[in-house]
Amino acid sequence: MPVRCQTLRFSGRENPAFQWHLRWALIALAVVCDSGCRVDMHVQPKLKADDGSSFFQDGRANRPPIPDTVARGHMHTDELLYTGRAKGVVTDQFPFAVTRDVLNRGHERYNIYCSPCHDYTGSGRGMIVQRGFPPPPSYHIDRLRQAPAGHFFEVITNGYGAMFSYAGRITTEDRWAIVAYIRALQLSQHATIDDVPEDHREQLTSGAK
Repeated sequence: MPVRCQTLRFSGRENPAFQWHLRWALIALAVVCDSGCRVDMHVQPKLKADDGSSFFQDGRANRPPIPDTVARGHMHTDELLYTGRAKGVVTDQFPFAVTRDVLNRGHERYNIYCSPCHDYTGSGRGMIVQRGFPPPPSYHIDRLRQAPAGHFFEVITNGYGAMFSYAGRITTEDRWAIVAYIRALQLSQHATIDDVPEDHREQLTSGAK
């Protein structure tokens, strides 16, 4: 008798009609379960971005930030670092020491973001300008040579004329590194032998001979 029952159960699983009904029963069960999840997750009282709302007095679903709210990591208390100003005045100071690593970083970032318009020397004849874009002023004119470092930081941060803001593309520290490199470019075009360290002067003079 036990052998006969086992044979019947085995033959039932092998029955095509049984398998067909079982398959569709499982599919139907899955659809019912899935539809139940969608009702719970998709059909619920909520407001989407830019929807109207009768709940709030201004009729908007979007809520403005609470006054004086500061996003995490954006407590910009260092005026010089984040604005290029000291007590509200554009300054020629840097917020940190300008080291070789800073200049190398500024060189790298300048070549990526600035050279297409300003070219590699800062003369304002970059590839974009050669293709018809309005040329920026050369960094080597007297006005920009005498401009404080904070001026360049402000221009990179806020944009100027045809140049858009790079604040969303270049970090604060990298903007300062670029400013440091711009200063190096300006010095490179107007340096004298007295600006060269003594241990390197002989190399220059011997090359000139």
